Amino acid sequence: MTPPFAPSHNAGMEDAAKSPLEAELKRLERRLDDLVGVVAQLKDENRALRQRQDVLSAERAALLAKNEQVRARVEAMIGRLKSMESGA
Repeated sequence: MTPPFAPSHNAGMEDAAKSPLEAELKRLERRLDDLVGVVAQLKDENRALRQRQDVLSAERAALLAKNEQVRARVEAMIGRLKSMESGA
């Protein structure tokens, strides 16, 4: 009779069966860690791109407003030139 806590003959077989499973779990764990890192990196990149987009949108709006002001001034000058031409 074997003692109650002595390793059984099947223990070696269980370890052999666990080893590939444990290796696969470790591989999956590393892969999951890699994916979590990629997700964090993509979140940071996405945040930076959104901030850059906001800056560019504000710059575009400012340039459009400035362009409209310049257009209005040029049209006013053209109107004054035409009135000077017809008055002369």
